[in-house]
Amino acid sequence: MYLHRVAGFGAHNRDLKPWMTALLTALSLAMVVVTIGLLAHIFVFGQKMEYYQGTFTISDSQVNSNSGWKSSNPLKDLQEINEDLVDEIFIDSALNKRYIKNHEVRLTPEEDDTKADIVMVLQPRSTGPRTIGEKTTHSILNQKTRNARALPADVSLVQVNAYCGKRVIPLIANRIVSGNPAVKGAWPWQVSLQRSNMHQCGGTLIGNMWVVTAAHCFRTNANPRQWTLSFGTTINPPLMKRDVRRIIMHERYRPPARDHDIALVQFSPRVTFSDEVRRICLPEPSASFPPNSTVYITGFGALYYGGESQNELREARVQIISNDVCKQRQVYGNEIKRGMFCAGFLEGIYDACRGDSGGPLVVRDSKDTWYLIGIVSWGDNCGQKNKPGVYTQVTYYRRWIASKTGL
Repeated sequence: MYLHRVAGFGAHNRDLKPWMTALLTALSLAMVVVTIGLLAHIFVFGQKMEYYQGTFTISDSQVNSNSGWKSSNPLKDLQEINEDLVDEIFIDSALNKRYIKNHEVRLTPEEDDTKADIVMVLQPRSTGPRTIGEKTTHSILNQKTRNARALPADVSLVQVNAYCGKRVIPLIANRIVSGNPAVKGAWPWQVSLQRSNMHQCGGTLIGNMWVVTAAHCFRTNANPRQWTLSFGTTINPPLMKRDVRRIIMHERYRPPARDHDIALVQFSPRVTFSDEVRRICLPEPSASFPPNSTVYITGFGALYYGGESQNELREARVQIISNDVCKQRQVYGNEIKRGMFCAGFLEGIYDACRGDSGGPLVVRDSKDTWYLIGIVSWGDNCGQKNKPGVYTQVTYYRRWIASKTGL
């Protein structure tokens, strides 16, 4: 991966009282610790729980009226105040018996108030179809939050799957240093595909026994017995390893053509999801991601053309490039086929490189859930002007993935 260091910094968009500024800054820095508490709870109760994330508007007057600090730790006190306000929603509600707890995972200052992102954990319905249960829960939650005395009506509510696309390390204010080694646990779906214990390609964890990658990684050797998978942010030592049981290449992949460059890898034994190993979410086939959207690439690939793969996982922030631009003659012309798209920058610099093939191109939604939208496929050189990276379009092959894995 050919990467340079570029740091971006955000600025506050409001004037806050000194104590509030210090408190919110401390809260942002402590985000990892706060989130770990929620994740620990999630792993105790397992996949059967239901998780709902709500963005609540909390006015400064509400915070001030509840700011009788109980201890010398105002950060914890503010978190407890917000969580208590949400607890009030469930008093005397039809969800009271199913409600377990809530946990604040993010606090964002606005012009006249504060937005609190809070995840609520509920026991699943014991009877009735799942889809009907979800609709009923959504209806009750929305009604209760909008009528709650403790919180105003500006509430957005979505159900979240705690077991895909969630990072322990939050991406705060879009700040990421392109080219730096990735922080432990930052990209828990990243996989290294290895042959003879040597890194060959990247891959992305999409289930507890499935990885998606590029078909061209197996162009010369598709014998599953000669491949292994490595997890974690370093090749050596690995966090853990798994044996490959089956390799499924797309039926229409015919090298040297670059079409249909996608493959699935089934491994065993299954992994147990944790802070450092978690599957990415897969988008719906109908999902679209507009040009210039900010996306992220990760991999163990070379830092320059002709270089060697790296022991540490690296990350870079790039942008989706429209097909109209990517199909221009000075870029890739008619080499861009259906099921492909470009990402990077026409001026070069940021790009995938040798050893990154098969790895993920991911995007974050408004609820801090990450989705796999591209698979590193091909490109001319690394980071060259007018030659951005070309990726296999996951939405185009979403039904194919489902047909093979059931995911």
